[in-house]
Amino acid sequence: MSDPTARAAQLLKGHRESIDRLDAILVYTLAERFKHTQAVGHLKAEHDLPPSDPARESAQIARLEKLASDADLDPVFARKFLNFIISEVIRHHEKLQK
Repeated sequence: MSDPTARAAQLLKGHRESIDRLDAILVYTLAERFKHTQAVGHLKAEHDLPPSDPARESAQIARLEKLASDADLDPVFARKFLNFIISEVIRHHEKLQK
């Protein structure tokens, strides 16, 4: 394949296929994570525990920032991403408390 445009198109196609597979992995991983956080939410509701655990959340954020740095991913992005997930989990836990 000597045509640079065709070569670029083939490389682009390969990258996009990889991105699509990784997106699927992310979605299924998040679904699995939320299954476990829902179970935690039910336990918390059953035992009248608060929906939020700030100490655990802080530890998780610090842990994720370290993992992000080790993986050469922007730790600020990783923190924002985890904060979003945590806020969704807390929202679900609050609904279970009612």
